[in-house]
Amino acid sequence: MLGYLARRLLYVIPTLLAISVVVFLIINLPPGDFATSLVAYRRQQGIAVGPEEVRQVRAAYGLDKPIFVQYWYWISDLLFRFDLGISFEFNRPVADMIAERLPATMLLAAAALLFTWAFAFPIGVYAAVRQYSVGDYLATTLGFLGLATPNFLLALIFMYFGYRWFDYVPAGMCSPEWCDASWNLGKLLDALGHLWLPVVVLGTAGMAGLIRILRANLLDELRKPYVVAARARGVPERRLLVKYPLRVAMNPFISTVGWVLPGLFAGDIIVGQLLGLPTIGPLLLGALRQQDMYLAGSLIMVISVLTVIGTLISDLLLAWTDPRVRLGHGGSS
Repeated sequence: MLGYLARRLLYVIPTLLAISVVVFLIINLPPGDFATSLVAYRRQQGIAVGPEEVRQVRAAYGLDKPIFVQYWYWISDLLFRFDLGISFEFNRPVADMIAERLPATMLLAAAALLFTWAFAFPIGVYAAVRQYSVGDYLATTLGFLGLATPNFLLALIFMYFGYRWFDYVPAGMCSPEWCDASWNLGKLLDALGHLWLPVVVLGTAGMAGLIRILRANLLDELRKPYVVAARARGVPERRLLVKYPLRVAMNPFISTVGWVLPGLFAGDIIVGQLLGLPTIGPLLLGALRQQDMYLAGSLIMVISVLTVIGTLISDLLLAWTDPRVRLGHGGSS
């Protein structure tokens, strides 16, 4: 196990360095930069902007430097001082902006994850144990619909029927009259009334995928010789299911631990924008649109770091629960 851990850790540093280079290059690929976006916005407002002012803006933000110099400033601050930089657009520390939106993001992602697991696990097991039953066909149909329907389209459908039937769309995380109020039973109920929509929307696609994977894995295990032999020896069906094949089929749930950390940080960008959620996803989308280099780059880099760490954690959990992974005879996340 220690050897497996050492091999996995050796991949982390070069992976993160490569990600940082790719992230910075992608952010700078679109034509222009933040100064260009700022000038275009001011001209739309009818404000005249001369070439000298453009040059001053580029110099103030270091945009007149070569791209490798800009990359070094960014990555050195991140590595040696843990400084995520200053947002060009908001003129505020990126770390402070993340801290403001992190609680709502983590609450939403954690609730969506619990919703996904709570429904995917029993439905997947039932669909495998009762193969070709009405429940299995229903779970299969719902699974395909969940996988085929984009999250943002599902959100639009819920919003449409919510407005048509109840004349109410639960946008945001709370009603305007409750947002600045102290926590009490009324605010909690109001928050729950807003939280269910993004939780269901974000959890549906992941739930559908896990149902399909768990069903397929469990069906594969139930047909293997060791299960047939145990059943022939008279092992009770429920004990046989829980003790042997279900433990192996649980690998997809363990591997999704790798999605938790980046999911807690970013959530769903498009759904967050559509529902007006005060999460980090819409902040990242706005930074990319405005070419806010430090804000967008830092957010993407933090998400990438959390993805790598989450993948490492899920791989270690898989190696701990399934010896085939650490011995090189099975897949991992």
